[in-house]
Amino acid sequence: MSDYSLSYWRTKAADLAIEGRAFIDGQYLTAAGGETFDCVSPIDGKVLAKIASCTALDADIAVASAKRAFESGEWSRMAPAGRKAVLNRFAALIEENAEELALLETLDMGKPISDALHVDVALTAQALRWNGEAIDKVYDEVAPTPHDQLGLVTREPVGVVAAIVPWNFPLMMASWKLGPALATGNSIILKPSEKSPLTAIRVAQLAIEAGIPKGVFNVLPGYGHTVGKALALHMEVETLVFTGSTRVAKQLMVYAGESNMKRIWLEAGGKSPNIVFADAPDLNAAAESAAAAIAFNQGEVCTAGSRLLIERGIKDKFLPLVVEALSQWKPGHPLDPETKVGALVDTQQLDTVLKYIQSGSEEGAKLLAGGKQVLQETGGVFVEPTLFDGVTNAMKIAQEEIFGPVLSVIEFDSFEQAISIANDTPYGLAAAVWTADISKAHLAAKALRAGSVWVNQYDGGDMTAPFGGFKQSGNGRDKSLHAFDKYTELKATWIKL
Repeated sequence: MSDYSLSYWRTKAADLAIEGRAFIDGQYLTAAGGETFDCVSPIDGKVLAKIASCTALDADIAVASAKRAFESGEWSRMAPAGRKAVLNRFAALIEENAEELALLETLDMGKPISDALHVDVALTAQALRWNGEAIDKVYDEVAPTPHDQLGLVTREPVGVVAAIVPWNFPLMMASWKLGPALATGNSIILKPSEKSPLTAIRVAQLAIEAGIPKGVFNVLPGYGHTVGKALALHMEVETLVFTGSTRVAKQLMVYAGESNMKRIWLEAGGKSPNIVFADAPDLNAAAESAAAAIAFNQGEVCTAGSRLLIERGIKDKFLPLVVEALSQWKPGHPLDPETKVGALVDTQQLDTVLKYIQSGSEEGAKLLAGGKQVLQETGGVFVEPTLFDGVTNAMKIAQEEIFGPVLSVIEFDSFEQAISIANDTPYGLAAAVWTADISKAHLAAKALRAGSVWVNQYDGGDMTAPFGGFKQSGNGRDKSLHAFDKYTELKATWIKL
């Protein structure tokens, strides 16, 4: 076991060779137009690398490569057991290179190194392996036909898939797309966020080493309004999958309609309620969970428990427990294994978070904890986990996704009021309920308009459970066997005997 310490990771960072080129048809290439952009670390403001800034021309080249690879059948018609073996090797290579990938993730977007290593990279390998192991266990169907007919219902890969992924969990979110897309036989073009492209670029080479044929997996770094838009409008991209903001998701739906009516699956924003009833079985556990639900990954989480709904009768007892729990989440150097809160992704996100904090105060909410930028002497982008009391659900901090460690406390008096407040948002990604009453838990889960509901915990689940949202949190589901639906077409074949 390596001696994980701040000095250990600093030494590894100093020796790290960073690749910044695009990956097309099995090789690293500069952008066709020769343009690059700076990859800046939010830890200290230093430039990590020059990254290829791909455009529509690169998209054309990558799509042509992906389509050629798909039509060759080397991957798309490979036996499912063969694809399983390759994806298992891919997962193993992720694990073998875990330290490098974790370091790239931390330097690139500021998350604590312990989280990058034990959460992001570990779950990336798990997602690839899970999808690989599942694919040769999914059966097609025989329809209940008349005696002289045979009806077959089969799944086929859609073809060329474009995946646009966010900056908050760059590698893990990519794996939720890569796993099922590759397992079902598609070719894929991964467009990472321009704010965190490094791990996507690196794992492309690992995919080739694992045995994924050239052209099946391509990576195009660049901006959303250039290469992202080009992929969304491309007439030979059959499916577009996206995780990111609701605003961008809506624009991608327009592009899909303006082009070839490509299938489009979207996991967008959230403003998730964390509801604590007076009969919660363990208030200390609920408080610890409430703090983690907003402070983990600097609050840059689509399912962040950003609205804490507390039944009025226990508020005076419970809220101090939350304040104390949140005080344990202090920003620190992301390469220190003891750090729990790292840097925000960039100065733009810092400005956004600070403006929301100012808005909360201006609208009359009471600031109980945090609220300030810290560690400015490092040159990095850090903000304290923040808690507002006295929030009404009409306030901007209760309605809009902040994507930072800002928690709004809202009181309620009854079950019906809690559900009403919880559902009173454009989003429907996740929710949590704390109660010792199993009937109340089930009734709440049924009433909450959210794709995931957690009871007496926050952020539960694994690869076996689907993940996605209701309302303006998107459509379709990542994870579980349901994810295969996004990357396959159903075909009915009817045979006269």
